[in-house]
Amino acid sequence: MKKILVTGALGQIGSELVMKLRESYGNDNVVASDINDKATGEVVESGPYEIIDVTDESRLAEVVEKYNIDTIYHLAALLSATGEKNPALAWNINMGGLFNVLEVARKNNCAVCTPSSIAAFGPSTPKDNTPQDTLMRPTTIYGVTKVAGELLCDYYHEKYNLDTRGVRFPGLISHKSLPGGGTTDYAVHIFYEAIKNKKYASFIDKGTYMDMMYMPDAITALVKIMEADPSKLVHRNAFNIASMSFDPEMLAAEIKKHIPEFELEYDVDADIQKIADSWPNSLDDKEAREEWGWDPQYDLAAMTKDMLENLSKKLK
Repeated sequence: MKKILVTGALGQIGSELVMKLRESYGNDNVVASDINDKATGEVVESGPYEIIDVTDESRLAEVVEKYNIDTIYHLAALLSATGEKNPALAWNINMGGLFNVLEVARKNNCAVCTPSSIAAFGPSTPKDNTPQDTLMRPTTIYGVTKVAGELLCDYYHEKYNLDTRGVRFPGLISHKSLPGGGTTDYAVHIFYEAIKNKKYASFIDKGTYMDMMYMPDAITALVKIMEADPSKLVHRNAFNIASMSFDPEMLAAEIKKHIPEFELEYDVDADIQKIADSWPNSLDDKEAREEWGWDPQYDLAAMTKDMLENLSKKLK
């Protein structure tokens, strides 16, 4: 039975990944960790929870050894919009934390899964059907850490034969938890405002296409890539994965099918828009489909319907 550690377990991805892993591997075999020492709720109460600052290598090692961890899902990171406000902190957490995780994993023979992002691409990357292997010159500190992180994970695999794997996430949409300061966050906030106020002012401009994914597919991707046959993995760090690409107008039109009176307005944030404009419109994910059977279940229509149904119950 696997013994799994999840860092950043209280974040948008971690809070759902932990529960999925506990369902599959047993509550006691999945250790959730985060920097929050006052956390409560399902993740903390349903299984082991440890306070870990990922910039503290000795604390990471202590928890890995305490629970005999063999697999680490490393999710702790500062996201794109937040990172631009404090680049030094973003580098320290994103790169320092990853380096510590890889070092602890090397010493304890752990597999490591850490997600990359569409932020790893930049304005010189092909915008449509962005290939798996292409020019990557990001213009945000978050993107720089993601490219460097992919290369560092590849390095540890080549030099130390460490089992490192990852996916490049698009924007993630979830009804269970709010996002944490990313460029694609509008695609979550719009649902809350549609239900509560029947209108939303988007900080991303019309015509700005970005890849997005519904959280159930994202969680499936993380589990599936770590269960994949390593002999079939040509690429490791990290795979393009995709399920839908849309701009705010398309998302609003889909919401209006369920809430006809919904109105979309714009209050564009120039700094965030600049980041969005540097990212691809859509990703080519054929390598993930071929090498480990990636197959998303949600498109824009299915995701919108499920989001509105679940949020309507949540916001009553």
